[in-house]
Amino acid sequence: MARPAQDITESELSVLRILWDRGPASIRQITDVLYPGGGAAQYATVQKLLDRMETKGHVARDRSLYVHVFSSAVDRDELIGRRLRSLAESLCDGSMTPLLTHLARAKDLTDADRLALRAIIDEPDAGPSRSSRSRPARSKESGRSRG
Repeated sequence: MARPAQDITESELSVLRILWDRGPASIRQITDVLYPGGGAAQYATVQKLLDRMETKGHVARDRSLYVHVFSSAVDRDELIGRRLRSLAESLCDGSMTPLLTHLARAKDLTDADRLALRAIIDEPDAGPSRSSRSRPARSKESGRSRG
């Protein structure tokens, strides 16, 4: 089965973690974090990886300087949400309840984690759309169709 175009590989995720944690970086800076003491082969590997990620829309490249600088084009929370939705689709017939139940019952949750979860659940409008699975999102002008 082919991987969806927007899926992120573990190598790409490693690069995104660097960009999320440290901010924009050059190929050399990213290579030095991924492969301390690495040489030309590792640099070329990271360069190819960043080219692929740019094509997929995961990173943005600033070409205004001599040394190109890359930044994340994917927000960490957005990626977490996308991966959890995909996991729910493949393991739980689209329902998030089994995933959330498992996470909420995890033994390694701290009291602070549990309080944060309760606060999110108790929010009047938690998340982008609680019922996005059951019906499509509508615009405020519900009588008009999008075209």
